[in-house]
Amino acid sequence: MPKVALFNQAGSQVGEIELNDSVFGIEPNSHVLFDAVIMQRASLRQGTHKTKIRSEVAGGGRKPWRQKGTGRARQGSIRSPQWRGGGTVFGPTPRSYSYKLPKKVRRLAIKSALSTKVLDENIIVLENLAFETPKTKEFANVLKGLSVDTKALIVTAGTEENVALSARNIPGITFVPADGINVLDVLNHDKLIMTKAAVEKVEEVLA
Repeated sequence: MPKVALFNQAGSQVGEIELNDSVFGIEPNSHVLFDAVIMQRASLRQGTHKTKIRSEVAGGGRKPWRQKGTGRARQGSIRSPQWRGGGTVFGPTPRSYSYKLPKKVRRLAIKSALSTKVLDENIIVLENLAFETPKTKEFANVLKGLSVDTKALIVTAGTEENVALSARNIPGITFVPADGINVLDVLNHDKLIMTKAAVEKVEEVLA
């Protein structure tokens, strides 16, 4: 089983913690990671694009000129697709881009993402993380004690409102509860900072 250092909130090492081999110690599957990231990014797309077809464009209620005798090509409306200002043929319409991967694939993807952080030594486990009141300065001191000056994902066992409020104004820092941990967030941040309780909760679900 992989072992990582256990730190307190002040940034001092207080021991070690053994991570579950089936969650944090597997060989990362790069193809599954790729599929999971593409799925998440697709789900984030708004899909609000829209063009007007000829029935939605204003104007063009009458035939621009008579059918025969003018020498020009016959036309039925100035809002036909070939006219400037006319409707668009086969243009985009609002749609959802989201789709789902099989459950086993999603589980393998998050395990691969977590194992990647362990292999790269980019995971930090805290004994506890709590604040009596929301204080950005206190959270910044925690990061300074852990020598974290890059993008970091903070994961706690619960919603931990004071932690979330303390972290939200620091650039590059993202907070998620353990049940909201996902592949895109894990891979998009240089460091993964988890509380001991969050590790246990993730292992309980994924092991």
